[in-house]
Amino acid sequence: MGIMGRLIMMAMPITPRFIIRWVANRYVAGPDLAGAMEVMRELSAQEACFTIDVLGEEITTLAEADFFVEEYARVLDAIIAEEFDANISLKPTAFGLLIDESSAIANIERITSKAAEHEIFVRLDMEDHRVTQSTIDLVTKMHELGLTNIGTVLQGRLFRTESDIAELAGALAGASDVRICKGIYLESEQIAHTGYHDIVKATNRAIDQLLDAGSYTAIASHDMPIINHSLAALSQRGMGPGVSDPRSGAGGRRKGKGPGYEFQMLLGVRGNIRRKLASQGHLTRVYIPYGSRWYEYSMRRLRENPDVAWHIAKSIIMPWTNRR
Repeated sequence: MGIMGRLIMMAMPITPRFIIRWVANRYVAGPDLAGAMEVMRELSAQEACFTIDVLGEEITTLAEADFFVEEYARVLDAIIAEEFDANISLKPTAFGLLIDESSAIANIERITSKAAEHEIFVRLDMEDHRVTQSTIDLVTKMHELGLTNIGTVLQGRLFRTESDIAELAGALAGASDVRICKGIYLESEQIAHTGYHDIVKATNRAIDQLLDAGSYTAIASHDMPIINHSLAALSQRGMGPGVSDPRSGAGGRRKGKGPGYEFQMLLGVRGNIRRKLASQGHLTRVYIPYGSRWYEYSMRRLRENPDVAWHIAKSIIMPWTNRR
């Protein structure tokens, strides 16, 4: 699969933009909020819930952050009006984290406060290693301000993730809420695992650690070795569909959340696996990205994780294997 992905990626720089757009239609809900709403209406029938992401990151001026503040306010209003089972996902650099940290905190506090009024959860996406610690610090800062409807993402591939899990669990106790994934950013071998099997093993260890720490654990993976490990880990701890979270120290169940865990997948990827998990009673969440920066998002995902290209090729060649 890795070889196929890399071969496809070699052709991407010379691939016409309209073809990338055609492919992106499967993985991006559209250029605007209306498209995201339409996709969620369609997938609601499949027992899915959602995380909405407005595409864009690493702004160059603080004035650009105003767009994201206003757009996420529109997203929250739409979720409330449509009564979707949905939360939101923010990239801290889109709010100015690398320009002026205090301004980024104020921007994110504004959105998180509005979300809290309606019991909507906010996820801070984890970007590259430059902002790992500051993103974690942002979460703990919001909790100190009384905004506990916020959590972040940790990447299994990073060597530091084990200590980050311990830090969050220690600081936030049962309010710790982490999306754990392999990680899309390709980091150097000095700070991260770089081989597939090592990354999978590290991610599985992180899932075990999160479950044992009492953290709400959002398992974000399309890899069957990780999904199968997670199902076994949940069973070993007496966790599963229709069962109250038995872990001591775990927080109470929140609106729109599962019993201590959930499974998450990208829009357009492994829909068959997601539907199977949902049919077994597991809470499943679909990551719904939208926005005018669909091209940059699509190319970055392909550039930084060539295996995604194989999922795309497979969905085109054998569409019956990978419905949304």
